[in-house]
Amino acid sequence: MSLRERKKLRTRETISNAAIELFLKHGFDQVSITQVADAAEVSRRTLFAYFPTKEDLVIERFADHETESGRVVRARADGVTPVAALREHFLAGLAARDPITGLNDVPEIFGIYDLVLRTPSLTARMLQFNGNGQRELAEALTETAGLTPLVARLAAAPVVSVLWTLALANHERIASGTSADDCYEHAVEAAAQGFSLLEDGLGSVGLR
Repeated sequence: MSLRERKKLRTRETISNAAIELFLKHGFDQVSITQVADAAEVSRRTLFAYFPTKEDLVIERFADHETESGRVVRARADGVTPVAALREHFLAGLAARDPITGLNDVPEIFGIYDLVLRTPSLTARMLQFNGNGQRELAEALTETAGLTPLVARLAAAPVVSVLWTLALANHERIASGTSADDCYEHAVEAAAQGFSLLEDGLGSVGLR
């Protein structure tokens, strides 16, 4: 990495850290872009060069995960189904307390999740984030699983929904006062149920 690239990365991190600190302390809607820029000691123009919208200052913390499901599907070993690869990846994330799984009680990480869920504009931006991930997953399924684009989109939609719902459930249990460690076994069981639905479908659910 060149010196220029390192400087840009440091500036980006400085802006992001200043924003998160202010948002967690005062609330997302109560903090202006000017306040974030002042705290980071940069101009508004510089801030917008790194983060085009105010919401990006928060969602940036999830950026590495936006295309993650697609990458997992593309990188899976021969003989492994996409759902099996995604299940193992999610379980590994739970074990590592990966923030994207919702199973993380580190105060700042928990606070960011809570901020997203309590702020309508951030919730909307997170839905867009999930939509981008869904499109990437559909492309991966088309390329590696031999599905038509439409069928791949139909397959990707419930996968993204299950992953997000599991993360929300984990976050909600921690919000109720349970530690991430104490939530772990329940999170693994819930993941097994969610991925079982993906593997087997809803054909026999609710049979009377």
